[in-house]
Amino acid sequence: MPRETLTARARRRKPGPSTRAPALLPLALCAAVLLGGCSTDFFTQAPKPPPRRVIDHRAAAAEALADDFAVLGKLIVAPAQQQMQIVGSAEEDFHTTPTPSKKLRLALILGTPDQAGSDLPRAQQMLQDLSADPRSSLLAGERTLVTLQLKQIGDYLTLEAENRTLRADAARADQLGALKHRLDGAAGVNAKLKKQLEEAKAKLAAIANIEKSLNERKPGSEGKPK
Repeated sequence: MPRETLTARARRRKPGPSTRAPALLPLALCAAVLLGGCSTDFFTQAPKPPPRRVIDHRAAAAEALADDFAVLGKLIVAPAQQQMQIVGSAEEDFHTTPTPSKKLRLALILGTPDQAGSDLPRAQQMLQDLSADPRSSLLAGERTLVTLQLKQIGDYLTLEAENRTLRADAARADQLGALKHRLDGAAGVNAKLKKQLEEAKAKLAAIANIEKSLNERKPGSEGKPK
């Protein structure tokens, strides 16, 4: 009887599937949590930001300047009415979007001489504003163009002022020449009148002498006391 009891006890203590399950359950739960966490992090990870775009400032400046020069090329060859339309379009574009690049384009258009909408003093002021603004977003090529255009407009305005002075001097010279011509003419007329006057006096003196001789030769005049 005791032997059977020991055997029965041994059978009851022999580990089976039901006794291993409680021991493996915590490990399975931990593995599930770990795997679940990893998979969640993997699928919910934020996508990598796209590579930052590298701006080629030299190419951007060249493109902007090419557009500006294309507009100026059209402006120079256009008739007066179309020139005014180009100026008006640039004005409207600048007032709608007052960026430094739009301001530069308008200044370039206004600073083009010998066209219907030319306004060099205003263009010079706008370019000076752009040149003096350290926070301007103009590209390097556009800044160089501002400097060159300022010098060109300054030289042109200086030449215009000198031409006005020369024209005024020439007008005064013409006036002085005309006055001298009139004076010379008057002097000639005076000399001619003086000569005619001298001739007239000589004729009057000759006539007086003739009359005196005639009076002396009249009959009865002889024997009269002289």
